[in-house]
Amino acid sequence: MRKYIIMGVRGSGKAPRPSSWPKPMTWNTSASATSSAGTSSTTPSWAPRSERSVAAGELVSDDLVASVVQRRLDEHDWNFGFIIDGFPRNRPQARFFLETYDLDAVILLEVPDQLVTERILSRRLCSRCGVDYNLIFHRPAMTGVCDVCGGRLVARADDTPEAVQGRLRDYHDKTRPVLELFRAKEVVAAVDATGPVAQVQAAIHDQLGLEPPSA
Repeated sequence: MRKYIIMGVRGSGKAPRPSSWPKPMTWNTSASATSSAGTSSTTPSWAPRSERSVAAGELVSDDLVASVVQRRLDEHDWNFGFIIDGFPRNRPQARFFLETYDLDAVILLEVPDQLVTERILSRRLCSRCGVDYNLIFHRPAMTGVCDVCGGRLVARADDTPEAVQGRLRDYHDKTRPVLELFRAKEVVAAVDATGPVAQVQAAIHDQLGLEPPSA
């Protein structure tokens, strides 16, 4: 069983499609601090607060994040391991995690702020079927039109220059300092995430001493 945390500012490439992460990594999307803490179709009571914060380009409150992650991990349906994205983001959350769970490694995806900004502002979403595009990596065949359903492509509501700058400030002010705690445990694996997905995945495998991903 392997247990990982993946860190990096939003836009660093932490969340490709789950199938793009080769074994032995297990991507548990519902473990993310800003996603649903369970499998029920019922909207959790904390969801509106989370959505308002995300829409404003802000981070969800520390107490709410810690509560959601703890509740999710207490379900113990991750017997084959997990990768958590979005937690911890500050020292109190990091201490909570280190005191409560064992950890194999923290995968740190490093990308310059300017490139992060370009990636985020290039994202588009189909207004009809919800398919994601990126004008840098994944362009539609016809400008502004979804390849799948022909719907109109739009920018996400929270992908504005002001919101991106706010996320970057929060990341550098709050999240980067938690790496000091993890480095003291010698579990940080820093990876240059400026290249193509396959190259970044290969670098992650190399850092963690895993078998290289199959072609």
